[in-house]
Amino acid sequence: MKKVLILFTFLITSIGISQDDDYTSGLNWITDLEEAQASSKDLKKPILVLFTGSDWCAPCKMLKQDFFDNDKFKEKANQFVLVMIDMPRRTDIITAEQRKKNIEVVRKYNKSGGYPNLVALNDNLKVIGELSGYTFLRETDRHFAFIDAIIENY
Repeated sequence: MKKVLILFTFLITSIGISQDDDYTSGLNWITDLEEAQASSKDLKKPILVLFTGSDWCAPCKMLKQDFFDNDKFKEKANQFVLVMIDMPRRTDIITAEQRKKNIEVVRKYNKSGGYPNLVALNDNLKVIGELSGYTFLRETDRHFAFIDAIIENY
């Protein structure tokens, strides 16, 4: 019984640490789509929207680690206006107001309901590309091809 209690304590502690990690990867993520649209128009850059469940979605966490934390992505990130639409299960991660805004964006742009999901928008908020999912194989080739295609065609 003592071993089980120690293991349980270790697991809870580990989960707490992983949930407190900086999910933004040091990038300038915006959480308001209207603000992103204004920036997109000013900067003449496409919008890259990440739909994630930061505290519960294992593929989202892997994608963050393998793709968004990757120096190769960070070099290309400045060619986008980055938007993160987080739908965490914990209520202390985002405000109720932010959750309400996020739900509206999810309904409009993440109709499949898949997580993680990347959606590229133009400055009129028209979808110009979408890539859904991430597998346990942890291959980011599709994701880099996706952002490269958006950059090339914008």
